[in-house]
Amino acid sequence: MPAKRVVIFAGGNLSPDYLTVLDEEDFLIGADHGALFLITHGFTPDIAVGDFDSVPSDAVTTIKESSREFITCDAVDKDLTDSELALDLALNIQPESILLIGVTGTRLDHTIASIQMMNRALQRQISCSVMDDHNYITLTGSHLLVNDRGYTYVSLLPLTPEVTGITLDGFQYPLTDATLKLGQSLGVSNKLTGPTGTIRIESGLLLVIQSKD
Repeated sequence: MPAKRVVIFAGGNLSPDYLTVLDEEDFLIGADHGALFLITHGFTPDIAVGDFDSVPSDAVTTIKESSREFITCDAVDKDLTDSELALDLALNIQPESILLIGVTGTRLDHTIASIQMMNRALQRQISCSVMDDHNYITLTGSHLLVNDRGYTYVSLLPLTPEVTGITLDGFQYPLTDATLKLGQSLGVSNKLTGPTGTIRIESGLLLVIQSKD
């Protein structure tokens, strides 16, 4: 039976607090340093993947011996980031959802690439989210139930030039059949009025970003 959720730990910003979201049924993929992070904190990656250029050479042996499956690649002769290699493996498992952790950090190029990567999961009708200390990001092309995860704000940002038919329920600032265009800030800093809210759209791709300072 396919895993219900795949959780990917990459090599960006990581905190032990992130481990509290894990369930024993989660399928764990560690990308590069993310694999070592899992092992250091007592978790066994189902798959460790990457070029492992961000970990000491002796740690690579530890990762290989402590993971159920170990997949390595050349650090120079590769076309995909370690995070996308991990995502490819997750998509092949065909889970209900994928959670990306450690894909944000000081490298804005990697962060944006990881956010855009979520569209590949959406095309396979697999829910995909990115989580860090200050943000929980999900991409939708139809409808989304937004749960209160302890973040202050909920912002809506188009990932396509235009998102139409946006209708919000359970938000401080409701919208009905609204349109957001790329570059507009109308959808920034909304708030939930209860434990959940719903978002529906008719066309386009919409980033839903729960955030806090």
